[in-house]
Amino acid sequence: MQIQLAWDDPATGEHQSPTLTVPIAFGREFARMPATLEGQQVTRIVLESGQVSRFHALIQPDGSGLVVVDQNSANGVFVNGNRQSRSFLANGDVVQIGPYHISVITNAASTPPPPAGGRGSTIIFHPETDLPVPPLPTPPATPTVAPFPPAIFQAQHISLQELAATGFPVQEYDYAALGAGLGSFIWVNLLRIGGVKADRIVALGIESKPYARYQRLCLNSQIPARERLRSNSDSCPDNIWGWPSYALREAWHDFSHARIGASFRHLWQVFGEPTFAETYTPRSGNVFASIDREADRIGWNQIYQYGRIRAIRKTDDGRYVIAYSRASANRRDYGYIVAKYVHLATGYPGIQVLPDLQDYREKNRDFKSVVNAYEEHEHVYKHLAEFGGTVMIRGRGIVASRIVQRIYEIRQKNSKVALLHLLRSPKPQGNRFGKAQRAVKNFYELQPFNWPKACWGGDLRVMLEKATPEQRQHLLKDWGGTTTADRKDWQKIAQDGLAQGWYQVVFGEVEKVEPDGQGGTLTYIQERNFKGKIQLQADYIIDATGLDAKVETNPLLDDLLKHYHLPINPLGRLAVSNDFELPEMQSGQGKMYAAGAMTLGGPYAAVDSFLGLQYAALRSVDHLAKHRSPSLRRINGLGSFCQWLKWVFNLSPR
Repeated sequence: MQIQLAWDDPATGEHQSPTLTVPIAFGREFARMPATLEGQQVTRIVLESGQVSRFHALIQPDGSGLVVVDQNSANGVFVNGNRQSRSFLANGDVVQIGPYHISVITNAASTPPPPAGGRGSTIIFHPETDLPVPPLPTPPATPTVAPFPPAIFQAQHISLQELAATGFPVQEYDYAALGAGLGSFIWVNLLRIGGVKADRIVALGIESKPYARYQRLCLNSQIPARERLRSNSDSCPDNIWGWPSYALREAWHDFSHARIGASFRHLWQVFGEPTFAETYTPRSGNVFASIDREADRIGWNQIYQYGRIRAIRKTDDGRYVIAYSRASANRRDYGYIVAKYVHLATGYPGIQVLPDLQDYREKNRDFKSVVNAYEEHEHVYKHLAEFGGTVMIRGRGIVASRIVQRIYEIRQKNSKVALLHLLRSPKPQGNRFGKAQRAVKNFYELQPFNWPKACWGGDLRVMLEKATPEQRQHLLKDWGGTTTADRKDWQKIAQDGLAQGWYQVVFGEVEKVEPDGQGGTLTYIQERNFKGKIQLQADYIIDATGLDAKVETNPLLDDLLKHYHLPINPLGRLAVSNDFELPEMQSGQGKMYAAGAMTLGGPYAAVDSFLGLQYAALRSVDHLAKHRSPSLRRINGLGSFCQWLKWVFNLSPR
C-alpha cells in the first residue's frame, strides 16, 4: 500500500511530498530504524532534529487501514494536535513528530469535494477531526474497500429489515440531534427541560464538548478566555430563561471578591447601553464554563455519541436512519441510528478564503505566510513579537478588529511592527433602513452585535417572519453587512495607529499575490479610480473575511439536497418553515428540523447567534409538543418556574 506524505522542513522551509510504501519508520538515525517488518521492506525517513528520537514512530498497515505507533519516543507522537501512543489514520490527518508536521494523504474519496462555483475558495473542516484542512495534492491510487453507506441508501425509503441485513448495528431513539455542537446542545437542553429522558435522545458528532469548534475558532481569531464575545448579556446558551444574565453573574462574582467598582460597572453597562455606556458582552471563558455546568446537569455525556454522520434517509415506517462511522485507535466502525425526530445543526462546513490568497497558498504550498484568521496561526504573533515585521489584514469585520488589537499589544513590546489594512473600497456611510443608519469610524461600520437588536425579539423579527422569501432577501441585505463592535478601545487603537503611521489603510483591487523572494509576500493591486498599480510587501497576510455557510459545501447537506430534491431559499440555504422544519423531509409522523447558518434567509436573521439557536430550538420543540411527541410536554408558567429553580440549584431536569 502506498500513501503520500507532505511536510515543510522546519529548518530550511523546503517542501517535501513523497509517495511512499508502508510500513514507514521515522527517526533521527537511519541505522536505528528497522530495515524490515514481518518480512516487508521498511521505508525509512530521517528527520534531523534534537526533538526527534532515534527511532521515533512507525506507520504500518492494520487490516484495511493504517495506524501510526509511537516507538517509546521522548517527545511523543501527536495526531491532529492530540498525543497518541497508537492512532488510526484517516486522509488529511496531520502527524506531528518533533517540529515536523506531516500531512497524511491516503484516499481522495474521503476528502470532501471543493465547493461548487469556486476553485479552492474554502478550507473544509475535516470530517473526522473537525480541524481546518488546507488543499492537499492528489493522492495516489489505493486499494478500494466496500462503500459505506451501502447501496440501499440509493432508495428514497429504507426498511429496518434492509438495515439489519447489512450486518451493522442499529440503535433506536426518539430524538436525534445531529452535529453535537451548540445548536444540538440547546435543542437537547429544551427536550430535557420538557420532560424527555436522556436515554431517549442521542447527539451524534465528533467532539464531546458542544462548544469545541466554537471555542477553537475563538482562540484562533484572538478571543481567549479573558476576552469578550460579541454576545448579549441575557443570551445564555446554558439558561433559556436568560436570568440571571451573564452581566449579573459577573457582577456578583466581582462583588464577592471585593471588586465593587467593577461589579457596578457591569450593571451600569446593561442599564445604560448603548446610549450612555458601551454594550456589555460576556467573557468567553465564563460562557464555556456555564455550558459545562449545564451539560453535566442534563446528562450530556450520556446523550452524546461519537461518530461522523455519513448520510440520512427516510425509513418506510415514518422515521429516519442516520448512517455514521467512527475511527478508533486501530479500526473504523460503522452503524445506524434510527429516530423519529431529527434536528440538524452541523454548523459552518468550512472557512472562507479569498480566491487570490488561496491561489497563492495552493501554488506555493505556503500555509505559513498567508493564513486565515480562523486557522491556528500563533506563529505569526510569535515571530512579530521577536523580530517585528509587517502584517496585511484583509477584511474589516469583528475578527479584523480583534487582530488589530492583538498586533497593537505586540507593538507595546516591539515597535518594529507595522500593519497594512487592504480594503476594496472606503466606507463613507453605513447601511440604512428607514430612518436608522449605522455609524462608520476609521472605515469600520459599527454596530454592537452582528444584526440590529430588534432582529432578535423585536419588530424586525416579526417583519421578517411575515415576509416572503424574496422580501426576506432584501431585508437581510439592508440589516446585514460586515460590521464590528462599537467599542472605544478598538476605535482608539485604529485612530492612534493611523495618526502614528504604523497602521495604514489601502484601497484597491488585488490582481495577484506572489512570494517576495525573502520569505514574505508581494500583493499587486490596482488602486481605486485607476490611480495606478502598486505593490504591497508584507511578511504575513491574514484573511479575516469569515466562514463559509453554503449548504453545498457540506457533503451531508449536499447529499440531502440532491437525494430528496430539497428547495433552497434565495440566499442558497435550506428552506425552512417558521418552526424551522424541513417540510419536504417529513417521513410519516417523523419530522426534521434545522438550525444555525444553514437556515439564513428563513424566518430569523441572527440564526448563528446564541439567542438565534435558542429561538430556533424553542420554535421546533414547541412544534413537537403540539404534535404530542413522546414524553415531551409544553412548558407552562408554573412548570417553567419549577424548571428554573432546578437550574438554579443545579438539579437534573428529570
